[in-house]
Amino acid sequence: MVAVDVGGTSIKAGVLGADGRLGPVDRTTTPPAGSDGAPVLDAVEAIVRRLSDGGRPAAVGVVVPGIVDDAAGVAVRAGNLSWRDVPLRDLLASRLGCPVAVGHDVRAGGLAEHRAGACRGARNAVFLPVGTGIAAALILDGRVFSGDGYAGEVGHVDVGHDLPCACGGHGCLEAIASAAAVARRYSAATGTPVAGSRDVAELVRRGDPAAVAVWDDALDALAYGLSLLTGVVAPSVVAIGGGMGESPELVLRPLAGRLAARLTFQRPPRLVGAELGDRAGCVGAGLLARELVA
Repeated sequence: MVAVDVGGTSIKAGVLGADGRLGPVDRTTTPPAGSDGAPVLDAVEAIVRRLSDGGRPAAVGVVVPGIVDDAAGVAVRAGNLSWRDVPLRDLLASRLGCPVAVGHDVRAGGLAEHRAGACRGARNAVFLPVGTGIAAALILDGRVFSGDGYAGEVGHVDVGHDLPCACGGHGCLEAIASAAAVARRYSAATGTPVAGSRDVAELVRRGDPAAVAVWDDALDALAYGLSLLTGVVAPSVVAIGGGMGESPELVLRPLAGRLAARLTFQRPPRLVGAELGDRAGCVGAGLLARELVA
């Protein structure tokens, strides 16, 4: 099975073996997508053919960000890829001559973490990658819940600040607590550019006051968002991934304390670090492909 994870900046792909293990990951810069997605389709086709040694794979799984109609195989909306209503499944199946599964990158990552990562064994869980954006994969009663492609958009709930969000709203969790927002807000506060949240985390370890303030704001907002999820879906475990997940000692324990302070009678989830890293989406894409030929 060839597995492809299309992101706003890079495309990761690999081959999922019969043992469920993902082989070496091929990484390619994502081309400008255009409204019809054609350049991305060209790139995905080339990657699949390269990984298949020119042959025809049994099936291909492709996951993308944004709003995805998994059942129809349509990328409904992806702001960072600038496309709308692209019938990815049918277009790729026609090009590749094999079955193609299309899914959402975070939900696919949640499927992978549930089958083989930090959420395995949990009936109700959340996979929460905190990276360029924030979205959640909801595992309810042992299954990933899609809500017709709209479930899990916790990054765009109002958590009570006045910052604008790329979605057009204000107060969104993603605008203050994503890894990208943490880096952006530190640079804005200090005039010192940083490469990402990893740099801010290192400054937090050194006790930099501006970094600590930005980091605390992010944790407070994440606790707010998680309190909403806890009250609604009652996960027993929440796996934190993405850029913020790379600094677990600065995230998991302080976030758990902030979340507990917001709860009364609700069951607090166990917060853990995601296990599959940036390979989770690829692994999930391969699992989706495998379901087509099982």
